[in-house]
Amino acid sequence: MRLSLDELTEMARKCRKDIVRMTNAAGSGHPGGSLSAIDLMVALYGTNLSFRVDEPEWEDRDRFILSKGHASPAMYAVLHQMGILAESDIMSFRKLGSICQGHVDMRWTAGVDFSGGSLGMGMSFGLGCAIAAKMDGSNRLVWVMVGDGETQEGQVWEAAMAASHHNATNLKVIIDRNGIQNDSFIDAQMEIGDIAAKFSSFGWDVKEVDGHDLASVVGVIDWAANTQERPVAIVANTIKGKGVSFMENNPAFHGKAPTDEELGLALEELA
Repeated sequence: MRLSLDELTEMARKCRKDIVRMTNAAGSGHPGGSLSAIDLMVALYGTNLSFRVDEPEWEDRDRFILSKGHASPAMYAVLHQMGILAESDIMSFRKLGSICQGHVDMRWTAGVDFSGGSLGMGMSFGLGCAIAAKMDGSNRLVWVMVGDGETQEGQVWEAAMAASHHNATNLKVIIDRNGIQNDSFIDAQMEIGDIAAKFSSFGWDVKEVDGHDLASVVGVIDWAANTQERPVAIVANTIKGKGVSFMENNPAFHGKAPTDEELGLALEELA
């Protein structure tokens, strides 16, 4: 079922509340990059991703690879709002024995297609999934979300080159371009330049989008889903911590959970 723009907007709001609630309950986690990515993930799941809520392991489902696996609160929030994870699951985030681990793990969590941890590997994994789908004669698509800081990893560009060489037209990559990584602003750590131009030079079809304008995001995801001539990259310009004023563009909230007081303020803003 394809959600309307109003439904997507409401789902994104609920997901943002889930993200700050679960990271607060755990006392740890990565809220900033989860909040920057959530509009993109909601738009994908709510419009084009082919999957079955009652059959998460359906063989011919599209695959979603969260390469920036530390943004697991975003993944769990979407799976909760889609009806795959329960409230009790997400609120046990990062607790011993929970199915919602600190980094996404396909062995633990229904609806998760990739085990994250070390950055830079998701595109290679996704490329393997895309090639396998073609070998199977399947029409399933493979979507990969990559962080912009992650593109400092050489393996990302090896995968980009290999995807073009292997004509992986079913591979769709979304770059969450929020400008902040673990230690500080990306420009202060290692400037990554024009990501769109780089992917284009590797033989990809590329579009840029405001990653928080849901109407535009839906439009570019529709375009990506229906573009079948080359691998596709979407460069989404986002704001780390989007939706919570004191988290926005604040490097501290890359890996800092909100305190109880901060949670109250965040929930007021997201009401």
